Amino acid sequence: MKLPNRSQLRLCVFAALRATIVLFAVSSTTTAEEADSIDFRNDLIPVFTKHGCNAGACHGAAIGRGGFKLSLYGGDPQADYEAIVRQMGGRRVNLLNPDESLIFLKPAEQVEHGGGSVFDDESDSAQLLIDWIKQGAGNRTRRDLSSVEITPRKRVAKSLGEPVTLRAVAKYSDGTSRDVTGWTIFSAEDPSAVDVDPESAVAKVLRRGRHIVVARYLSKVVPIELVVPLTDSNVDLVGEPRNNFIDDEILESLATLGMTPSPPCDDATYLRRVYLDLTGRLPSAERVNEFLEDSRPDKRKVLVDELLQVEEFTEYWTLQLAKLLRIRPQQDDTEGAMTYHKWVAEQIENDVSYKQIARALIMATGDTHKFGPANFYRTDTGQREQAEFASELFMGSRLRCANCHNHPLDRWTQDDYHGLAAIFAKVDRGRVVGEKLNGQTIHPRTLEPAIQRIPGKQFLAENATDGCRQLADWLTDSSNPYFAKAIVNRLWKRMMGRGLVEPVDDFRDTNPATHPALLDKLAEDFEANGYSLRHTLRLIANSTTYARSADAIVENKDDDRFYSHAARRPLEAEVLSDAISDVLGIAAKYGSEPEGTRAVMLVNPKTRSTALDILGRCGREESCENTPGAVGGLPQKLHLFNGALLNARIAVQGSRLNQMHASGKRPKEIVNAFYLTALNRPPSAREREHWERQLAELKSNDAQRAFLEDFVWGLMTCEEFVTNH
Repeated sequence: MKLPNRSQLRLCVFAALRATIVLFAVSSTTTAEEADSIDFRNDLIPVFTKHGCNAGACHGAAIGRGGFKLSLYGGDPQADYEAIVRQMGGRRVNLLNPDESLIFLKPAEQVEHGGGSVFDDESDSAQLLIDWIKQGAGNRTRRDLSSVEITPRKRVAKSLGEPVTLRAVAKYSDGTSRDVTGWTIFSAEDPSAVDVDPESAVAKVLRRGRHIVVARYLSKVVPIELVVPLTDSNVDLVGEPRNNFIDDEILESLATLGMTPSPPCDDATYLRRVYLDLTGRLPSAERVNEFLEDSRPDKRKVLVDELLQVEEFTEYWTLQLAKLLRIRPQQDDTEGAMTYHKWVAEQIENDVSYKQIARALIMATGDTHKFGPANFYRTDTGQREQAEFASELFMGSRLRCANCHNHPLDRWTQDDYHGLAAIFAKVDRGRVVGEKLNGQTIHPRTLEPAIQRIPGKQFLAENATDGCRQLADWLTDSSNPYFAKAIVNRLWKRMMGRGLVEPVDDFRDTNPATHPALLDKLAEDFEANGYSLRHTLRLIANSTTYARSADAIVENKDDDRFYSHAARRPLEAEVLSDAISDVLGIAAKYGSEPEGTRAVMLVNPKTRSTALDILGRCGREESCENTPGAVGGLPQKLHLFNGALLNARIAVQGSRLNQMHASGKRPKEIVNAFYLTALNRPPSAREREHWERQLAELKSNDAQRAFLEDFVWGLMTCEEFVTNH
């Protein structure tokens, strides 16, 4: 065996002695800490965050950078301390010569550093780091950060370029506070719209409108709203019609922005819109004429109440919850999916409290072929996937981002993610759902079984067997900040085309609602009215905001999120397929389902159907909420223009057009009838004049018939038909 020479021995002894000195220094404690001693967690971590050292693009990456790994944005201070002080034999910290510590030399680029110069060696950051090492590089923490107050939280400026000075004050568990503006990161959601000087913390809005700046200090993130009205003139909306608090909040926002809303839509447009939104079906021509002739001032309110009670409402909103719950046959188990779907339909029909629905799902056990809610635990194959699904469904939060590290943009930690997965690990998700007392999931950081945890709240007892019940209790408690908001935001999107928080499953402080006060009021009203889905749908449908025209005016043509005008929304694949069948008079065929089955009633989203494939249906393996709308892509449009989806049914035996021809209807009558059936309105004077002129040029019945086939085809492919406007 070759023995080391004296030089090698000397180096080994020196390294060991140095490591011993470091370990002794960092583990020793003083009997009386000096008032100016540096707190590693509260003083040092903000330095690394401020300069981007622990960002995902640097040492905060999953595998670190250059052999040095920090937790993302300082989410794990203890691990950071170990990495800085104890790893590499203590070489990153030099207690004998602090200014020769690698943790200082590299960011000051006195030693080659892949990230370049991070701070000047005479800066406050450098001095704080050196002083900490001089004090022994201890891991002292005397207090916990409770909150960060940012001022201003909202500023409405009069003109572009007006400076807004931002300030951050940290509040601690011991009752103390301090100004931490210098260590807070202020980043604009859209840097092209807002300029923020990182040194002075002064923001300037460069483009009119509403913009968000996010303030980050340690684990706290706070949104700041900066507004510059779209016009210099005052917009007076006091006289605008208001039916409920929705209108109050929306109009207040529009007034702040200096944006004039579009006028209310006409009766025919409202009728079509609310029919599609509440029942997923077009009104009949007879219903259109009846509604247009109705002179009662409250006829729209009466219509909403009527639609909320019809069978089609139950069918359509069962589809909406089936998509939300991702109901589909698991491993060809159609019977379980049928039982689940039937149970959901019963809840919708009986207006069962959404709170009760959620509790039934989370606490479900039993045979999935006999008890619908038990199928909730067969939505995904593993406890981690179940945790991700449940958090997105009931909390509107993407907990999945905390799987490998603490969520970089939200409050969720790895403990939250794997703690929730540990609750679901106790569920046996076979055909018969029950307890699995020995179930566990391994925490990737500790490599030990994760402890069951209510996200962001508390760990459960080590041997807790009622984790699902405790989760349901916490989730549906009136104090829970996520549950009610998550579902009313989804209802709002379904009715209005865009969520107040968008995407709807991404609630976080760094993604604030466009109208936070409105979201709060909707959630409070939902809770006060028994968590009734019907109640909130009625509230939205009766607002003047919902009833605005989709035709933008010059003053609001660029608005895509403040509801100054209605959104034009592509019809869902199922709704559009049913609408095509209703207008053409020839039902589509769906697999082996009985003749006349509507697409919205299908339990299996993979039921064989060329029509639904063309129109872009969602398979429900993942969330359907961000699936592109029907006829949104080139293949769908080409099929609508040239394929058999329409052409094979327009004039075949038994179709609406064929029957009208056979009954001797005049071409003019056929045109009017299809307008009422497809667009749910009579043709305008200009349209009527155009079609009469076209028809007058046709001299034979065959020519008229061919023309009318083209007319129907054109009507079915126009934007007005394939959207809800």
